[in-house]
Amino acid sequence: MKKGWFEKKIENISKLGGYKKPDKYSNAIKLDSNENYAIDISFFQDLVNQTREKMDVREYPLGGTERIVAALADYIKMPKEMIGVGNGSDQIIDLVLGNLASKETRILTSEPTFGFFEERCKLYAIPTTKIQFDDQMSLRLEDFVANSKKADILYLDSPNNPTGFQFPRKHLEKLVQSFNGLVIIDEAYVEFADYTIVDSTKKMNNLMVLRTLSKSFGLAGLRIGYFVANKKTVDAFSRVIQYPYPLNTVAIEAGILALKKSKYFTDVVDLVKRERLRIIEKLREMKVFKVFDSKANFVLFSADGASKRIHKALIEQGIVIKNLGKVGKYDGCLRVTVGTHEMNSKFLTAIRDLLN
Repeated sequence: MKKGWFEKKIENISKLGGYKKPDKYSNAIKLDSNENYAIDISFFQDLVNQTREKMDVREYPLGGTERIVAALADYIKMPKEMIGVGNGSDQIIDLVLGNLASKETRILTSEPTFGFFEERCKLYAIPTTKIQFDDQMSLRLEDFVANSKKADILYLDSPNNPTGFQFPRKHLEKLVQSFNGLVIIDEAYVEFADYTIVDSTKKMNNLMVLRTLSKSFGLAGLRIGYFVANKKTVDAFSRVIQYPYPLNTVAIEAGILALKKSKYFTDVVDLVKRERLRIIEKLREMKVFKVFDSKANFVLFSADGASKRIHKALIEQGIVIKNLGKVGKYDGCLRVTVGTHEMNSKFLTAIRDLLN
């Protein structure tokens, strides 16, 4: 029987890798997915309990999107008309690529970059030019400028996942200002970094800055993403492209409550930054790893040929980190999420014992 268009389409999609979710481990210290365990679980239990009084899940969340947008506007000090929301920043990326790009669109990004973005470009058959990281896991501004005239969309996660790299501010601003197409700057980890360029959206009509409450706010399970762009872009996205109800009632109410407690999360971010520095310094003191600077809530390091052995041995001790393999020009790369002081200490002790 001759295959129809549907069978052929599914066959072609099946050949794609798709975004690989992390493996699930029970009774383990989970430092593989950049989740924010520096926030005590009791804080979120109280948060969710408070939301029960504010919602009726029998109803559609009419007006809910507008309320959380207002809370986000207050948090980032931007006009609410310049903010759109999504079911995680993943969904926003998917809708942007699915509606604003095509097989004729040319995308410029880094190698590596956020894995979901890469996989979505493959799904939509969007041609992509990738700029490689150098030996220090940094990016050269000149390489992007040289390729920018041949691209329609510039996508950069700033800080980058999985390297933790963030361009110096003046370099990123120069690149963004010189680009004529759509610029997407993914700031999922920006609260852990040195700066944000969200204010640039007031001057640049082609700039879209993605943000999330999954990282610094620790609300990964609620899937609350948002973006900042000029008012016309936000209106077209929110009114036409986005789903009628992009966020569920629980996410809306818990997100609003969390945003009202933003000072608490700022203190947590400061803790994560201190712990991040401790991990980097302790790993470097061992003198066997290439350890890269990070502006996110994780640390990337290369263990060369010992990476698989270290990864497996840590799992056996109940500590899970991410085994990335080759990243840039380095083989055997591992990425560890910055957790609580106790979690980080157990990781560092286990690594030290393995080396001895």
